[in-house]
Amino acid sequence: MTLLTVTPPLQRTPQRIVSLVPSLTEALFAFGLERHLVGITDYCVAPQPHVRTKATIGGTKNPDVEAILRLTPDLVVANIEENRREDVERLQAHGISVFVCFPQTVLQAIAALRALAQITGVEAQASPVLARIESAYEETKGLTAGRRKVHVFCPIWKHPWMTINRDTFVHHMLETCGGANIFAERERRFPLAADLVEQPEWGAAHVAGRDRRYPRVALDEMAGLMPEVILLPDEPYPFSEADRADFARFPQVPAVRDGRIHVIDGKIVCWYWSRMDESLRALRQLLRLEG
Repeated sequence: MTLLTVTPPLQRTPQRIVSLVPSLTEALFAFGLERHLVGITDYCVAPQPHVRTKATIGGTKNPDVEAILRLTPDLVVANIEENRREDVERLQAHGISVFVCFPQTVLQAIAALRALAQITGVEAQASPVLARIESAYEETKGLTAGRRKVHVFCPIWKHPWMTINRDTFVHHMLETCGGANIFAERERRFPLAADLVEQPEWGAAHVAGRDRRYPRVALDEMAGLMPEVILLPDEPYPFSEADRADFARFPQVPAVRDGRIHVIDGKIVCWYWSRMDESLRALRQLLRLEG
């Protein structure tokens, strides 16, 4: 799968940019491109308060393509996972260049940020930001080298419970910071009853091409894997302190027994943004890898 593309190719440095990816909207601001950013999604919330001054064009999954066209951008920033192929193709059909990325590791995320800086002509402004992230990444890798991994459960949804496997950016953030994702090898099964081991899975032909990176799990299954840390990010599902109570019936689980259930800012594990250095430090601290 191609991780970085710009189609059709840019003919000049873009002057009008629309971002359909909240984390990259923040990065565009950090790279000094505020005056060139003319449109964002409803979910672009950083940096405050500056982001509020930009025109919004709908959600990441349901943008108003006509509204985007009226903004006459020469570059739209998109992501394979967060945005829909049909919307990207409609924009490309109108001759608008679309930067599409799909980072699944920290290094791929850094590469995506570097590529974005290059095509927007702000490599010099972005260089200090990228240097901070790369330094924090190398520092984190050094701290985790040779250490036992901490078993982690990190759900991304509730009703039903869903989590992440090894083929996700969230997984790699956990791994980089010394975590062992307890569902790393678990693939999504279809239908839901099969995912919860309540009926046989559909045949291979029926599930071909389906996204299997986000398995649905039962908390009893989680408890059997004995996580030492439970992280409850506030996005995409808005986990809060009240959700800690769901784990009280598992006192034998080390994370519950030791009080290591953390409600966290979801940007720490989900966003590839200009503050990934802060994300790496915050996550490794939660996993107690400082020093």
